Amino acid sequence: MLKADVFTYEVVRDSLMAIGEEMFYALARTSMSPIIYEVLDFASGLTDAKGQLLTQGNGVTGFIGMLTFMVKETREKFGTNLHEGDMIILNDPYGGGGSHLSDVGLVMPIFVDGELVAFSANKGHWTEVGGKDPGSWTTDSTEIYQEGLQFPAVKLFDGGKLNQALIDMIAANVRFPDLSLGDLWAQVAGVRTGEKRVRELCQKHGTSVVLQSIDYLLRHGEQLARRELAKLPNGVYMAEDFIDDDGLGNGPFRIVCKVTITDDDFVVDFTGSDRQAPGPINCSYSGLVSSVRAVFLAATNPSLDVNDGVFRPLRVISEPGSIIHAERPAPVSTNWESRNFAADVAWKALSPALPDRLTAGHLESVCAVILGGTKPDTNEPFLVVEPSVGGWGAGLGMDGQNGQFCIGDGETYNVPVEVAETRYGVRVREYSFRCDGAGAGQFRGGCGVVRSYEALTDNQFVTASFGRHKYGPWGAAGGAAGSRNEVEIIRSNGKREGPFGKCARRTLHKGDVVRLITATGGGYGNPLRRTVAAVLEDVKNGWIRVDQARDVYGVLVNPDTLVFEGLTNERRVYV
Repeated sequence: MLKADVFTYEVVRDSLMAIGEEMFYALARTSMSPIIYEVLDFASGLTDAKGQLLTQGNGVTGFIGMLTFMVKETREKFGTNLHEGDMIILNDPYGGGGSHLSDVGLVMPIFVDGELVAFSANKGHWTEVGGKDPGSWTTDSTEIYQEGLQFPAVKLFDGGKLNQALIDMIAANVRFPDLSLGDLWAQVAGVRTGEKRVRELCQKHGTSVVLQSIDYLLRHGEQLARRELAKLPNGVYMAEDFIDDDGLGNGPFRIVCKVTITDDDFVVDFTGSDRQAPGPINCSYSGLVSSVRAVFLAATNPSLDVNDGVFRPLRVISEPGSIIHAERPAPVSTNWESRNFAADVAWKALSPALPDRLTAGHLESVCAVILGGTKPDTNEPFLVVEPSVGGWGAGLGMDGQNGQFCIGDGETYNVPVEVAETRYGVRVREYSFRCDGAGAGQFRGGCGVVRSYEALTDNQFVTASFGRHKYGPWGAAGGAAGSRNEVEIIRSNGKREGPFGKCARRTLHKGDVVRLITATGGGYGNPLRRTVAAVLEDVKNGWIRVDQARDVYGVLVNPDTLVFEGLTNERRVYV
């Protein structure tokens, strides 16, 4: 067998990473739904023949690891019955690397000269997969059968031949077949891009060299991760927190986390967390693992290239049947409320030990919304499905980030105002920072946002899931807690409804406005230690009010000239 040198290994490794990026762009540029091509709510990448992740393009952080679960489920189900030209579709949350049914995955085995060398895979959020609610996720489902079509790892292509019956079933069971099938074909293009490029790589360097390089990539990833792990303080770190409710009035739900760091292992144990909920906030084990991987990266080195070698020191322990390791047929359509929460509690446990790396609490929830109805100009149906941005917590030496997505979303984006008003039957009345002064500290929590949609036709509806509505983002090292995520509706007659955290299919008529209000992150450190210059700058920029500068930070500011006038008695202690 030809043995390559380390320089060739590096060339092949970089080529594999480039393939993952090309797959990512192939899908983004050919999809039909704004939640994919604008928001980037998807992931794509390669695994080896065993299902170990090799590379994954940017996108949703919460999908780190789900491609691995998808491929392993495919291998377990089909075994040796995988052939060139096969393509498997799956979205099973419990066994197929799923999060919720809206996140549909494709897996394609890659053969070179009859040998299985790798898998090409992706997962994307379809605007529609059927179910009882438009948009296919809701806050009041009670079992997964209400949430849409389930694809239990079935062949979309068998030896290159399309399963037309399956396409017909999808078209007949979703409300927007052009969008759903358009996204499906974009995903097909993405995995085929991966297959093509891997085959070309094998032809260029030889299959044996590529396989050696894959082994090198995984070993190198493990070495880098263990090197970073050795820098962390050994110990046992614990935290707990409470999820508001499950959308059906049950709760709160307790999440318990114990993180154990040794020279060789990074163990995250959620034993003792509450059992699965009647409502749809539950997540599967694969969703939990993917979310915790983001915390592992944040604690070690966020710049590490993502592959399964990097995560070999990580172990995630949970109890089957719990809210973060749900079992069929538990509803999971708003699963981010538990899997992001689990990651946040692990983050909270580690934050005191790693103040230079982990900030105070953030908005945590995807703060997702569905708006539907008819467009005023064409009377055609429309559907908005999108996440929201909010405030991140402050950290040692830094203020929190304003208006960023939560830990589960990663490098995603809003649907632009121009796209929303062009594609949908709404008008964006407001999109601004939420300057409420919450999250006070020596370093201030980042601001949330306010986004308001006005209905332009009657009989529209809104569904929203804004977790951390009752339990706001936590402060650190003496910093204050942030504000809560909230939704409110202002009727055309001026009557207000809310604020609330979750709603399902709330009716909107022409002129009604739904306001989406996201949290300000937690603060870090005693607010009285914030520099006078920073407090003055905050007042001038509108982040805090003059009275908050006085009462919270101990700094007296002239309300007319915004000039510094002195310190309160309490503040003088820290001068």
